[in-house]
Amino acid sequence: MSFERTEPATPKRRSDARNKGQIPKSADFNSAVMLAIGTYLIAIFSPGIMTKFKSVTIEVFTNLNPSRVSMENFHGYLMPYVYVTMSILLPILITLMVCGIILNYLQIGYLFTLEPIMPNFSKLSPMSMLNGLKKIFIINPRSLVELAKSFAKMLIVAGVAYFSIMSSKQDILTLLGADVELALGRVSGIIFKMITQIIIILIFLGIIDKKYQHYEFEKSMKMSKEEIKDEFKNSEGDPKIKSKIKSVQMQFAMQRMSSAVPKADVVITNPTHYAVALKYDTSVAPAPQVVAKGVDFVAFKIKEIAKHNGVPIVENKPLARTLYKVVPLDGLIPAELYVAVAEVLAYVYRTGKNRVK
Repeated sequence: MSFERTEPATPKRRSDARNKGQIPKSADFNSAVMLAIGTYLIAIFSPGIMTKFKSVTIEVFTNLNPSRVSMENFHGYLMPYVYVTMSILLPILITLMVCGIILNYLQIGYLFTLEPIMPNFSKLSPMSMLNGLKKIFIINPRSLVELAKSFAKMLIVAGVAYFSIMSSKQDILTLLGADVELALGRVSGIIFKMITQIIIILIFLGIIDKKYQHYEFEKSMKMSKEEIKDEFKNSEGDPKIKSKIKSVQMQFAMQRMSSAVPKADVVITNPTHYAVALKYDTSVAPAPQVVAKGVDFVAFKIKEIAKHNGVPIVENKPLARTLYKVVPLDGLIPAELYVAVAEVLAYVYRTGKNRVK
């Protein structure tokens, strides 16, 4: 018997994995996009940031009296910087948080589960701890891939930074002795260009990692044919047990019909596929009641019991089908069928209770 995992995961296995928080997701892609958003937010707000810091610095040092500065009131001189820093950081942080939520939603959709953080006490057993120690010393292919990715990103970032600086070496050298504001502007431009190049490469690597994570997830989710059979048995029930249950249900239904059909006033048939037994007793219910119904073999048994007990059998194809589909067992017929059923009962009472058509 083969237990090789060659079959795609079933919807149930995927659903169970998702509920446990097991989903294909690239942290590298998210980090690269968030770095890009954060960088460009700072670039957009940088003029305002510099203006705020400049104004607060001028205000503080203009009103600064060194003789009044002490350890007790030192924090008071720092508070304007704190307020300015918070006014700068809060919009950026809130924007990043919203973008992070949207980015995660676009990757995995809506998902809320506490399964990943739930304590698993089975891992505290000596055997589980021993297996954990073994994993430390065993080379895991997935760990090697993650290590290779980290080294690759580090080398790429270092290489881009190096070539970016070397290509701008002449521009940097010309800034020696230049105005501070001009020098800061030129250096900021060089740094921004370098970070942009790094972000583009990181996003490209993130897209590759996203596809790799999806591939690894699909590979880990594959099932063997035996697992699919076991899942089907667990979800749908063992076919043998289901067959036995149906057999028992059929026996109960036949026993119930054996006692209910003889007391019926009429059996309405299709004539071969459907059979519905009605009883009308005003002391029990305000409308005719379906006391037995069935199709094919069950319908045949209902008609057989009715013939044996002298219960009238009336052929009315549309009424038999409608009663079977609309009215549940022991249910009262609906108002829209009163006229059709009344005509049948009137016919039965008029022609005699024991007459069989």
